[in-house]
Amino acid sequence: QVQLKESGGETVQAGGSLRLSCAASDTLSKYCMAWFRQVLGQEREGIAVVGSDGVRRYASTVKGRFTISQDNAKNTLYLQINTLKPEDTARYYCAADETTADDCYVGTYGDFGYWGQGTQVTVSS
Repeated sequence: QVQLKESGGETVQAGGSLRLSCAASDTLSKYCMAWFRQVLGQEREGIAVVGSDGVRRYASTVKGRFTISQDNAKNTLYLQINTLKPEDTARYYCAADETTADDCYVGTYGDFGYWGQGTQVTVSS
C-alpha cells in the first residue's frame, strides 16, 4: 500500500509557472501514477498519467501546458504547469494504482486506489 503526499501548491499570478511534487512511500515504477485536480463542487478531473513503462498520457483539455514527470531515485512524481490561468485554480491530487502499463490512462476517480491529500493552487488574475 503506497502513501502519497503532495506539495508545492501556492497562490501565483496568471502567466506564471508552478511545479507540484508528490512524494511516494513506494517505488513509483510499480504503479500507474496520475495527477488530478478538483474545483470545489465539481468532479475530480484527470490531468495526466505515467505508467510503469514511463509512457506519459495527458487529458486533451490540458495538453501543452502541463508536464508530468518522475524521479524514480526519489520516488517523487512531479507536475509542471506553465502559463497558469485563473481557471487552473483547484486542489491538485496525486494518485496511484497497480494498473499495468498497457491500461494506464487518464481516467476517473474510481480508477485509482491510492490518493494523497492534495495541494491547493490558486491563480490570481
